[in-house]
Amino acid sequence: MNADVTVDHTAEVSPWNDTTASVAARVDALIDAMTLREKTAQLYGVWVGASDEGGEVAPHQHDMEEAVDLDALLPTGLGQLTRPFGTVPVDPALGALSLARTQARIAATNRFGIPALAHDECLAGFAAWGATAYPVPLSWGATFDPDTVGRMASAIGRDMRAVGVHQGLAPVLDVVRDARWGRVEETIGEDPYLVGTIGTAYVRGLESAGIVATLKHFVGYSASRAGRNLAPSSMGPRERADILLPPFEMAIREGGARSVMNAYTDTDGVPSAADEELLTGLLRDTWGFDGTVVADYFAIAFLKTLHGVAAEWADAAGLALRAGVDVELPGVKTYGAPLAEAVADGRVPETLVDRALRRTLTQKARLGLLDPDWNPLPAALEGADLDDPAALRGRIDLDSPANRALARTVAEEAVVLLSNDGTLPLARPRRIALLGPNADEAVAVLGCYSFPQHIGVRYPGTPHGIELPTLRVALAAEFPDARITFARGTGVDDGDLTGLPEAVRVAREADIALVVLGDRAGLFGRGTSGEGCDVETLALPGAQQRLLDALLDLGTPLVTVLLAGRPYSLGRAVEESAAIVQSFFPGEEGTHAIAGVLSGRVNPSGRLPVGVPRGPGSQPATYLGAKLAHAGEVSSIDPTPAFPFGHGLSYTRFDWTDLSVDVQEAPTDGEFTLTFTVRNTGGRSGTEVVQLYLHDPVASVVQPVQRLVGYARVDLEPGEARRLRVTVPADLASFTGRDGRRVVEPGALELRLAASSADPRLTARVALTGVERHLDHTRRLRSVVEQEPAARARAE
Repeated sequence: MNADVTVDHTAEVSPWNDTTASVAARVDALIDAMTLREKTAQLYGVWVGASDEGGEVAPHQHDMEEAVDLDALLPTGLGQLTRPFGTVPVDPALGALSLARTQARIAATNRFGIPALAHDECLAGFAAWGATAYPVPLSWGATFDPDTVGRMASAIGRDMRAVGVHQGLAPVLDVVRDARWGRVEETIGEDPYLVGTIGTAYVRGLESAGIVATLKHFVGYSASRAGRNLAPSSMGPRERADILLPPFEMAIREGGARSVMNAYTDTDGVPSAADEELLTGLLRDTWGFDGTVVADYFAIAFLKTLHGVAAEWADAAGLALRAGVDVELPGVKTYGAPLAEAVADGRVPETLVDRALRRTLTQKARLGLLDPDWNPLPAALEGADLDDPAALRGRIDLDSPANRALARTVAEEAVVLLSNDGTLPLARPRRIALLGPNADEAVAVLGCYSFPQHIGVRYPGTPHGIELPTLRVALAAEFPDARITFARGTGVDDGDLTGLPEAVRVAREADIALVVLGDRAGLFGRGTSGEGCDVETLALPGAQQRLLDALLDLGTPLVTVLLAGRPYSLGRAVEESAAIVQSFFPGEEGTHAIAGVLSGRVNPSGRLPVGVPRGPGSQPATYLGAKLAHAGEVSSIDPTPAFPFGHGLSYTRFDWTDLSVDVQEAPTDGEFTLTFTVRNTGGRSGTEVVQLYLHDPVASVVQPVQRLVGYARVDLEPGEARRLRVTVPADLASFTGRDGRRVVEPGALELRLAASSADPRLTARVALTGVERHLDHTRRLRSVVEQEPAARARAE
């Protein structure tokens, strides 16, 4: 092994390196030996970029940060390395070598031999050059398939761990409250049960690979006013408790997440980064979370610059530290010299530093970073000749065939067929008109946190590092005998209509027309979807609706395909398109998945994780609204969606029959068991997504008309039937009462087994009896769905 990635293990083992002692004892010994500056050094990171030559990382000079001098910082240690792979394009093997060399230097420079903890983004795959670009989280929600999402997360985590990364900044557990918000693509959907169950599966997968999962953004980011990024949140305490907090609670209790990231926003005037009641009182004292709280990038500095609750950097550091933020990311702005000086002069108690330090060192100890045999060289480079960096190039494959197969599975399960007059699947068309701005655009399948769209756009001329077949290419492979004629028509958001006549001509001459519309992901206004790409209405960007309407005026059957980061109003197309196919940034295999749905090779099974609006201006709207939030005679605005939450069609048919309920009444600490049969009565295999909604007609506080409390994917061959058994604990009927405590009240309930939030198939009317019961964080969080083996359905 090269000397520059070798750590000396011959020295006497210090108490903090003694693996026979408890982690707590090791950490206490280390804290006792540290100076104040050595303590605070473990509480911040440095934003770096790995070297594509295999040399040490270089500090990233962000426009919100001053230049960082590593030579000056490292003698006291370093808590984290920020995004070594997700800052510049770098060959994975050379990036891993660069990180290993830097870690060896960090450990050798500080007197305790402590390396940094390296973190990176992994919102839709490891955000590194050449790594698999999986579907975005909104597509995870569309799968209604926690198991597959968990397998995907495990694969992402293994790739990250193999190159030396320890922590992943995902998943996003924000529940969509306003689809105008640019970060909708990063969320899992508009329902907390769906977000919680899918998000928890992702956490389990990531953690199973040894990566510290980071839940974000805690809490209320998605409830910002008017869907504007970083705007104040207007949620009340009940909305926060019943809608926004449950996914985080589930991911901590059931997923074992080891880190939480605060939200940028304030709630009723209190910024999350300074909210002691939230970050310490609820998260730690009530829920028992014992991991680390990391700051969203620059969030501590924002206490001074954006929120105005701190006059100086030291004040901001003190507020965040007292609230419970353990680590400043991405840099050293407030927890560096300002914090040390504030502790030295008595403005901030050193006990607060020690509290955060104990958490960060405990995490490092559990990751093996304090062990005497710690090795900076990751597994992927073991046995490699490190003296020849050029020979390493291409050694590590972060986009393996297995990864791509998994990415395709997720993409196929996530495609939602919104409408179909029988035109789909396409029956060997001879002439296909392929139209629209996303039909021949490689990056149209990628979200804003994919490497090509997040980082690659800053390096023009650099190849994407992964294969990104356009839908035009995928259709040519899917329909080899068809003549496919392409016309762009208009851009995503440029408003240019000069190509409209050509698009109309091409469509008029075809047997079938496919128009591919939607978004371009980007950051801070550089796209139509993504962080900082908020919109005023849910009308299609640019002149896309004009193109769509012009094509609908023709006699050619038109299939509308969406590659987007949020749902859009589609105007006339809802009624007049031959079919509508919705895909939320489905990743590098997404065009093959869409082509498979169009041809019938794939039977669509995706379901909407967010409703598709009927009009562009009826936001914010969600199926979780109370009765007053739905259509009525007292307002001229009808928020009823064109396609509701949970909706999705198949190429086969399913019947739901034979509902039985074990008891009609159960105590407020009891449960109900529902049993019913689902049959595939169509001519091909398919997947039905069974959804269970709870309706509480009378409660002491206003409730949503209904809310999801269970679901399952049911795979059936033609003629097969399966008996399902669903156990629903009374705890799932709980809500936050008038006194702020969670309560289960006696009374009537409806349990609706449904194909979507607007399509109930079977309803069980039951009642809870006995006394009102108060619950705490140990309550049951899920229904249990069991499926008996499939059997051939009896002939009717």
